[in-house]
Amino acid sequence: MTQAAVTAAFLPQLGPVVDRRLAHPKAGSTIRRGHRNELVRPRFGRAAVWAESPLQLLSAVEAHGAGLLGQETLIHPRGDAVGMDSTLRSLMEQVPSGVRFTPPSSALPAVRNRKLDRWVTGDAYSGKVQTELLRGVVADELVIVDDGLATLSLLRMLVSDGPTPLIRPRAVPTVRRKALGLATWWTLRRMASQGRLLVFTALSVPDAVEKKFRALGGHLERHRFEWLGTQPVTENILEPTILVGSAMPADQLIRPEPYVDWVRSLTEDGPVAYFPHRREQPELLKALDEHPLIRVKQHTIPVEMRLRGLRPGQVVRALPSTVLASLRLILAPSGVPLKGQPVPDDWWLPQTTEELRRHLSSSLREGGK
Repeated sequence: MTQAAVTAAFLPQLGPVVDRRLAHPKAGSTIRRGHRNELVRPRFGRAAVWAESPLQLLSAVEAHGAGLLGQETLIHPRGDAVGMDSTLRSLMEQVPSGVRFTPPSSALPAVRNRKLDRWVTGDAYSGKVQTELLRGVVADELVIVDDGLATLSLLRMLVSDGPTPLIRPRAVPTVRRKALGLATWWTLRRMASQGRLLVFTALSVPDAVEKKFRALGGHLERHRFEWLGTQPVTENILEPTILVGSAMPADQLIRPEPYVDWVRSLTEDGPVAYFPHRREQPELLKALDEHPLIRVKQHTIPVEMRLRGLRPGQVVRALPSTVLASLRLILAPSGVPLKGQPVPDDWWLPQTTEELRRHLSSSLREGGK
């Protein structure tokens, strides 16, 4: 079934949820209903957050600390996410006033709760989140916080010239899943045109994408982990080389053997502290930990929280990853260099498309532009 056929077959079922004029305005048309593109802080009201990863948790706290979510923010953590418990314990000791947490679970906050002013998520690609959004967001605003490089791909899709299913770049969707992603595209475009969509990110958004998103009516607010910067450093790292682990081998995007060889080669400059990605496989970590100069750290809280105490003389290395963008901001004051490693062509597995390779590698460029 072609994308046009999916659109024609599925969108009529959405009824009032989708207004095509608002979702896909004609060039030069003015459809925004008097909303302003600038947001005044601090804002009032209540927010509910669905957080599926430690980074989303931290991003939600940053958004509250920046005065964008209102006076009361209730965060609903996903219960089975790796690293969530330790991140929760760390954050609960120091969160800004007004932030509370529910016990971790698999239940999303209700999108039709009329007591909410803002409904917040970090993963607009999630089928579970998309299904909830299509029930109709009653809150005044939908807020999307960082979920890695997915934030940038989401913005690019939202400002595309034609209807684009909101599906993860590496996904192979069914017709049903494609239809769900397409309906969500229309819904988010409609909310943006009404001034009801806010993206809060630490990533550098390409100028052309930002311009189109703002022209559509969306709000884009940036942060540099200002709240985190006010918190005490809790971890002292002594190794001269710090390597942030990659999920690419576990996600079957690259071959694991050359990756392991590269990590081992970094010990030529001395001991290496290896901070695993939450999706890395135990077998790969065991192979690294057997090297006498590689210390595989336990996965606890996001590296953005753990590496703030680094000093001149140390260096951080990583394959293409969102962490390059966030750590640029966090490490800049200390002068600690951050070196991104391009993925050699012979590392990639055949199923990793050229488009996905370019998307992942975009984090190597300063600003991701």
